[in-house]
Amino acid sequence: MKKKILYVATVDVHIRTFHLPYLKMMHDEGWEVHVATNGDEQFPNCDVKHQICIERSPYKLKNLKAIKQLKKIIDQEKFDIIHCHTPMGSVVARLAAKHARKKYGTRVIYTAHGFHFFKGAPLLNWMLFYPIEKYLAKYTDTLITINTEDYELAKKKFSKRCRDIQYVPGVGIDIKKFDLNINDYEKNKLKCELKIDKGDFVIVYPARLCPDKNQLLLINMMKQLNNKKIKLFLPGKDEYNGYYQKYVRDNKIDNVFFLGHRDDISKLLKISNLLIASSVREGFGINLVEALACEVPVIAVDNRGHREIINDGENGLIIKNDVDDLIEKFNMLYQNHELYNKLKNNSYNSIKKFFLSNSLKIMKQIYNLKG
Repeated sequence: MKKKILYVATVDVHIRTFHLPYLKMMHDEGWEVHVATNGDEQFPNCDVKHQICIERSPYKLKNLKAIKQLKKIIDQEKFDIIHCHTPMGSVVARLAAKHARKKYGTRVIYTAHGFHFFKGAPLLNWMLFYPIEKYLAKYTDTLITINTEDYELAKKKFSKRCRDIQYVPGVGIDIKKFDLNINDYEKNKLKCELKIDKGDFVIVYPARLCPDKNQLLLINMMKQLNNKKIKLFLPGKDEYNGYYQKYVRDNKIDNVFFLGHRDDISKLLKISNLLIASSVREGFGINLVEALACEVPVIAVDNRGHREIINDGENGLIIKNDVDDLIEKFNMLYQNHELYNKLKNNSYNSIKKFFLSNSLKIMKQIYNLKG
């Protein structure tokens, strides 16, 4: 009889973005692979897709129904492993599976993609999210963290309740997607589409538009620099109701460009000179890894997810969340070709531990698979 694994997340996009390689790995290992989310998307290497009424907000009563739905599925399928992700996905899954651990020997694994409580986090985050994680730790057989700060915090706070706490570097970047060569024709075609002229210095920050990602810091830098040869491109879904676009129009900043959702980020990076990550909070800055994979230097606001990737002065620059500090560090790179080339040359080799091949190897060990 095949062993069974269930992946749980709130939304389909989380599975599609981060976990398809792991579904394939387990399917190739001969496991029956199940996925439970609130969506109806079908995934490759997924034998059974379950739709439950889980909601992102912890205040939605539908989550109580989702726990009952998932418990019924667990009792029916008797999974060997349940691997949960996303804040509410992990809460619903661990509560639904708490009796299955003893009843069926189900092993519950939770990957924390960045605790909401961390050094410097608002007190409210500690009051709300920390007690929840502390309580649920006793229903967690293996807790996986994807940055070292969260790992140390988990070891300190939860080791008495969860005996197995692991560190996996990031979520695993498929280097094949970014280790691509595009010829001069393709580059020039994309530059023409984006109206990038010869001699332009191109800055990019792929991220959804919202206060957490803090794009206003970058826009204000562009406003103060007032250099038409420097262009900022912001690809990403707008979750801020046009706030940034209006700010750019009101301030007559004509070298900031909003690209919306793009499926060609790797190509955008190949024609960019610099990535500036302005996010104030990150569990893991995967867009930084993607830039470094394309040998694009990085400037990043100081937070745990960025510190996990950037060694200040070696493969990028760490800055305060301050426009003056950003402008100072930007000018250092813009004017100092020796420093720029140093960061560029160090970029690719600095991220090898974040490659998908390494993450798959570690996860095989955590799953207790052979080989």
